[in-house]
Amino acid sequence: QVQLAESGGGLVQAGGSLRLSCVASGVIDSISAMRWYRQAPGREREWVATIPVIGSGPMYTESVKGRFTISRRNAKNTLYLQMNSLKPEDTAVYYCGMTIRQTLLGSYSDYWGQGTQVTVSP
Repeated sequence: QVQLAESGGGLVQAGGSLRLSCVASGVIDSISAMRWYRQAPGREREWVATIPVIGSGPMYTESVKGRFTISRRNAKNTLYLQMNSLKPEDTAVYYCGMTIRQTLLGSYSDYWGQGTQVTVSP
């Protein structure tokens, strides 16, 4: 079984910063990609950023480019999201997701955390 646990959310004033973390635990052979999504009240879940473990660089949704930075620490199965210059419209529950293979001969599956609340006050 694989579990993802996010942390680092909270309440911050507009213009402030937060750093989210996500740690994967359990039986893990390989991780192919890591990503962040968010869901604001009354809205659908929105993709925020993706970072592949190998290959091309990180990708961001347009609204966070230049403000958010996604990074990873492969050896620790850990994903980060540094969020700077936060805006009230960034308020949402942030979810991490990873594409994980549990055994060498197994297939990759997507796993998700429970989410961490980020609230940005005006």
